[in-house]
Parts: sequence; structure tokens; C-alpha cells
Amino acid sequence: MQTNQSSSLPPSVQLPVMLVAELQDSLLVVVHDLSRLDGLLAHTMENLLERFTSASENLADPLLQDSKELDAVRSTLRAAVTELQFQDMASQLIIHTSKILQGCAYRLASESMGSEDGEAVPFVDDVPERPNPVTQDEMDAGSIELF
Repeated sequence: MQTNQSSSLPPSVQLPVMLVAELQDSLLVVVHDLSRLDGLLAHTMENLLERFTSASENLADPLLQDSKELDAVRSTLRAAVTELQFQDMASQLIIHTSKILQGCAYRLASESMGSEDGEAVPFVDDVPERPNPVTQDEMDAGSIELF
């Protein structure tokens, strides 16, 4: 690798095209894997919500007598449903990270390989500037802060 040092140009590093192509491919594979992870989380959270809702409805049966233990179970179920907001926050982080990685992959290709005449270089329109779209760090009812 050689560095290009000139007073009029910023420093640069020459990389082999195959290395850049492999790095770009790896970044795009990670973007794809993050998308799959987002889908798995969404599916799992839908199933959990359905099961929690069913359990809550079963516990609301008027034939069940009220007791402190039963009230504690109901309260625990309500708290668990609140914690399912985790999926929304995780999804936002996955989308944010995917956009950054995809933007890096396309920029890497564009900067190192250029584009041929008439060839459109794909870019992610909205590469996020903020490092983290979700500032939530705990899961208490009513304490979620997404933006």
C-alpha cells in the first residue's frame, strides 16, 4: 500500500480492487443478516404478544378468585407486555446500522473503483448522522424515549 502525499490533495491509501470488492460484499452480507435478524425479532415478538394476551385473557376469567398471587401474576404479565417495546427499539437500531453499513459499502466502491460511463452508482439517500437513533437504556413502564 502506498500513500499519496501532496500539498493540494488530502492523504489517500491505495487498496487492491479485490480487497475493496470483498469488503463491500462483506458489508452487504452483514446488512442482509441484520435484515433477517429484524424479521426474526418481529416474528418472535408477535408470537410473544399473542401468548401474553392469551394468558392475560385466561387470568381475567371471572371464575378465578382474586388473590394477591393472581394479582401479582397479572401485574407481571402487564410488565412483560410493556417490555416487548424492546423489539421496536431493536428494529430501529438494526435499520440505522444497516443504512450506515450500506452507505459505507457503496461509498467504498464509488471512491475506490469509480463508475463507468453511464453506470449509476447506488447510494443510500439517508445515511444517518446521529450515532444512535434510540436513547432508551432501561425498560420501565412509561419511560421509553425513542427520538
